Amino acid sequence: MNLLGIDFEDWYHPELIRRHLKSEKHEPRVINGIDKIIELLNKTNTYATFFVVGELLNHRPEILDKILAEGHEIGFHTMHHTRIDTFDSKEKFLEELQNFDKLTNGKSIGFRAPTFSINESSGWALDILANFGYVYDSSIVPVKTSMYGIQNAEKKPYRISGNNLGKEDPKGKLIEFPIMITKILGKEIPAGGGFYLRLLPSKLINDAIKKYDRMSIPSTFYIHSWELTPELMPRMNLPIKDRFITYYNLKSAVPKLTEILKKFKFTSFDRYISSTN
Repeated sequence: MNLLGIDFEDWYHPELIRRHLKSEKHEPRVINGIDKIIELLNKTNTYATFFVVGELLNHRPEILDKILAEGHEIGFHTMHHTRIDTFDSKEKFLEELQNFDKLTNGKSIGFRAPTFSINESSGWALDILANFGYVYDSSIVPVKTSMYGIQNAEKKPYRISGNNLGKEDPKGKLIEFPIMITKILGKEIPAGGGFYLRLLPSKLINDAIKKYDRMSIPSTFYIHSWELTPELMPRMNLPIKDRFITYYNLKSAVPKLTEILKKFKFTSFDRYISSTN
């Protein structure tokens, strides 16, 4: 059994877009694709965890009911898609966590940091989550990239704490579900979705899932809501590198993910945890 997390955010939330926006006020558009995303999951008999940017629930409170009514899970993705290592204070993060808890009636037990921004300077957030009663996190990519990642972190689920990000901590209260990676020409790279789903050949991703299965490790996969609704994603005039990462092969995301969900069994994090207890 593998894990699927949908980072539910709008067109102006991704870091590579946000850094080039001149205004802080934007009209949500991707939020209107919730029914399309749920229909895709229904067609492939898949349950998923929606890591939702909290401010979108203020725009459309009914999104919570749509997600939960179909048996999917709600998770926390901060209130405004803010990198954890750029938060003004720990108190600000806790305030957002409490706000999201009210918006979701205490339904959330899992967290994913925007841009996988849990690192040596932001591990404190994990301890706040644990003390708040959260059960798991899925913010670690076990390979270092230009934007995120912790080199040589565990590939399999493990107990994590703010003082021990990459390895099993027997005292850790949270379960960490690291994103799937693979190896090409001797170099480890992310392979668990997002840009890498659009970039890598399907066979390479399929082989990575099979390899994890042979090692009895669940493949943790992620996809952004805007990748599943490219028709709602405006094209911004970005620098070449940022434009490539954001928009490359965007129309391939739905068919490639659909193919994967038909070949392999995926479920939400809460259902996986319940099945292994």
